[in-house]
Amino acid sequence: MSEITKPWKLAEKSLKNKQKQSSSRQSHTFLAEDPEAAVGQFHNLPVKNLSDYGAYLSFGQDRVLLPNKYVPKDISLGKKIRVFIYTDSEDRPVATTRKPAGVVGEIVALKVKDTAAFGIFMDWGLEKDLLVPRSEQQGRMEPGETHLVKICLDKSSHRIYGSTLMAKLCPADPSRLAYGMAVNLVIHSITPIGYIALINHSSVGMLYKNETFEDLSIGDRYRGYVLQVREDGKVDLTLKQPGYASVEGSALKILEILEASDGFSPCHDKSRPEDIQTEFSMSKKEFKRALGSLYKQGRITLHKAEGIRLK
Repeated sequence: MSEITKPWKLAEKSLKNKQKQSSSRQSHTFLAEDPEAAVGQFHNLPVKNLSDYGAYLSFGQDRVLLPNKYVPKDISLGKKIRVFIYTDSEDRPVATTRKPAGVVGEIVALKVKDTAAFGIFMDWGLEKDLLVPRSEQQGRMEPGETHLVKICLDKSSHRIYGSTLMAKLCPADPSRLAYGMAVNLVIHSITPIGYIALINHSSVGMLYKNETFEDLSIGDRYRGYVLQVREDGKVDLTLKQPGYASVEGSALKILEILEASDGFSPCHDKSRPEDIQTEFSMSKKEFKRALGSLYKQGRITLHKAEGIRLK
């Protein structure tokens, strides 16, 4: 983990002339020895004792401070409080009742709050921002931008840090993916041609804009399908079940739009793809398949020069 802790060591050197490093850094060795004292997770901890600084909660073989501003009014000894445990600026474990955007191991969309020579600070809902060290950045990050970040734990120092490295976001290859497979998607980034998405948090693929008929944002989660696994390992994705399996849903959507439009639409199988996309939010190919199904069922009539009508 040396390449991860290096940025923090550089930051600490700049503070040596201002203050001596707190002895509390050496006073919490139990974190490495006690599996129940997990940093970066939520815990239901009982109140062990009260002090002028807040409530001390039992935490594994030791205790952790819940500062006064987070202590509930109905506090009492022995009462359990749900808290999130992380480390403060002096590496001391501390508790909070505030809810971060995610816990260690999760991948979440976070906004860049500030930058420094050794890393990027992300807003994840706590007073102490989440640091993404320079060595853990996939690419350039600017204040105000939103990026997918994996929340990680440096087990040697028990610091929580973030990573945008693709190798950590999706460590596996797409070899087990196949056409038509249902997958869980998280939007990673947006390109001129489409949306890059994480597939089952294990690999990466592309949702093309000309096949995606809604605006997607970084961090959005969807149920999707594998459209193609290319020879070079790249994966094409879709939000609709490929083949004729999606026709039924598309047909129902056409019926709903027709019913809301007095039973008529000027679109037909010869209409421009752009007009079909605007009216029905689907590709021309999907639209024609659904029209054919509805026509065979006798639920619509086709008027090539005019459009389609409910029968």
